[in-house]
Amino acid sequence: MTNKKIDVLIIGAGPAGVAAGIGAKKQGAENVVVLERDWDLGGILQQCIHPGFGLRTFREELTGPEYMHRFIQEAHEAGVEFRTNTMVFQIETQPPLSKGRGTAYGGGVVPVKVWTMNKERGIECLEPGAIVLTMGCRERPLGAIRIPGSRPAGIYTAGTAQRFVNMEGYMPGKKAVILGSGDIGLIMARRMIWEGAEVEGVYEVMSWPGGLRRNIAQCLDDYGIPFHLQTTVTKIHGQDRLEGVTVAKVDEKMKPIEGTERFVECDTLLLAIGLIPENELSRMAGIEIHPVTGGPVVNDLLQTSNPAVFAAGNVVIVYDLVDNVSDEGLIAGTNAAKFAAGKLSPEQKRIPVKGGQNVRLFSPQFVTGESDTIIYMRVTHPIEQACKVTAEPGLYTQKLRYARPGEMNEARIKASMIKANPDLKEIVIDVLPL
Repeated sequence: MTNKKIDVLIIGAGPAGVAAGIGAKKQGAENVVVLERDWDLGGILQQCIHPGFGLRTFREELTGPEYMHRFIQEAHEAGVEFRTNTMVFQIETQPPLSKGRGTAYGGGVVPVKVWTMNKERGIECLEPGAIVLTMGCRERPLGAIRIPGSRPAGIYTAGTAQRFVNMEGYMPGKKAVILGSGDIGLIMARRMIWEGAEVEGVYEVMSWPGGLRRNIAQCLDDYGIPFHLQTTVTKIHGQDRLEGVTVAKVDEKMKPIEGTERFVECDTLLLAIGLIPENELSRMAGIEIHPVTGGPVVNDLLQTSNPAVFAAGNVVIVYDLVDNVSDEGLIAGTNAAKFAAGKLSPEQKRIPVKGGQNVRLFSPQFVTGESDTIIYMRVTHPIEQACKVTAEPGLYTQKLRYARPGEMNEARIKASMIKANPDLKEIVIDVLPL
């Protein structure tokens, strides 16, 4: 076993993690290490071979691997060290001390130890000046929705099926039903058609889509795939292999309506029923988890309740665009490097952000006013008309053509606005019809 002190340690080499490494190096951190449990870098974007990435960041349309290649190349050129096939199995934190590495915070620093395991390196104990959590998110499994019936072969999350087809070269089946309308499920509906399979339909329990409208148009409408709102799978049929599912319409309380059931023959059920932040390590580090987002509570510096631990990307809140994930990674890496070097002020404001009317999820949850801030949010219900995002009291207003739960909205608040309101107690975000 070896011990090693490093400046910034990043856990997860997806788009947020690689960008965090770049941000830390640009800030001047000398020793920046990114850990990845998979055999290669890139996270989920390794298997996203469809185009549509990088339109905002690079002003051109790229596939997922192409998008990641550009960031990975920049990270290598900056001197970021990557360690693949490395599992983090323990994070230890201690109370603040009077002296030590990092920035004084509440009377001292917060020492952190991270235990890792790798076939070649063995077990290591790393002692970073700061940590950035970028583990991303995971899919909700079938057990999360408790559908009655057997559990035969042929039931996969959409992301698992995507990996099988795009990376492993295996088709999960020949006739599929998609449950849920998350973006990965929509994209896999089209992918299954491309590979010669039949897609009977996409079923969504809500009265609105869960994914981006562009994916509904490009992946369903363009291929004639039926899309059923307010409909769900109520029973699974089959023993060794899936033989079919029962679907039914649901009422306003999302309970199946008697008499609307019908049997759909299929050998494959793909689940696109939501994503949740991957936060076992966050809990292990003892940081505060938000009860609604399922991710760490962060401020606009992307600093968690443990000042030595930062978090960025889908581990905080699930985004719809990878550009936002990369942007957050750069911010988190930059501020983590500042913390490790003792350049991040401990005397920060802590202005709470609250979700107001028609706001379901939002991040960050606190604002320091140290820099300009983007508050990301998702609405509770769609508004299919002109509306506006506001940050009260009087900090931001932006008109929108519409607001939908499947698409992230933003409120951009300038640091100068915070400084001009020294008595500011809280910021309330609303999304309202005009």
